[in-house]
Amino acid sequence: MFAVDTFTHRLKRGCETMAYPKGPAPALPDRHGGALRVDAAKCPDGCAECLPVCPTEAVTRPPGGGVSLDLGRCLFCTACVEACPHGAITQTGDHRMAVRRREDLVLGQPGHEEVRLAAALDEKLRKLFGRSLRLRQVSAGGDGAAEADLNVLGTIGWDLGRFGIQFVASPRHADGLVVTGPVPRSMELALRKTWNAMPEPKIVIAVGTCAISGGPFIGNPEVMNGVESVLPVDLYIPGWPPHPLTILDGLLRVLGRLDEGSRAQVPAQVGS
Repeated sequence: MFAVDTFTHRLKRGCETMAYPKGPAPALPDRHGGALRVDAAKCPDGCAECLPVCPTEAVTRPPGGGVSLDLGRCLFCTACVEACPHGAITQTGDHRMAVRRREDLVLGQPGHEEVRLAAALDEKLRKLFGRSLRLRQVSAGGDGAAEADLNVLGTIGWDLGRFGIQFVASPRHADGLVVTGPVPRSMELALRKTWNAMPEPKIVIAVGTCAISGGPFIGNPEVMNGVESVLPVDLYIPGWPPHPLTILDGLLRVLGRLDEGSRAQVPAQVGS
């Protein structure tokens, strides 16, 4: 009787997995403003209102230039948005932030007001990983936030497995290494051993500001300031923590499963 009731209940509920990426991307919640945009042309000479409010010095102003924002160091606290009297730094509501090159996370130069989205892997790697990508996740001093959002991707609403992407327990079964956390020195050897145990070819994905730069711990002598100081990184997914949609977009984009330049499905404003 219990089995019949369960089956009937599931039929009534229907399919709960989101349509994305075949359908429009779901809107980000109000508390998550998405990627930031920097229009340095709006920043007048001598203005530095946003610089002292940034807790990680992600906002800088090079001599003779306009404001610059490094999303790889950014905690997305929006203190700079609130402090800027000229509207040079704004929220976009855009979940798409993953990049292949670290320098592409630095915004503010002419023509680089927004993130340059990640290009796909080369053709050989896409053929190997495009239909079946196995990932080994390592929390290198993480606080559990980015790890929790990675776990969300395995729930019924997201169903990461439908894309052929799965997390595995052993690095010997993995194609890619997903790292979260600022990488304390005590984790350096563990990361190297995990990497060395993985068969070639393999990739490294840094998830979250901590894994990219050290986040709020940047400059602390006990941390390595991100995974790049230990291993070569193939995909950077910023955020503190990154929204599950941002992580999924980065994974699909690097596999060539999304239009690399399209932003047509991004909501015009942050949703509820």
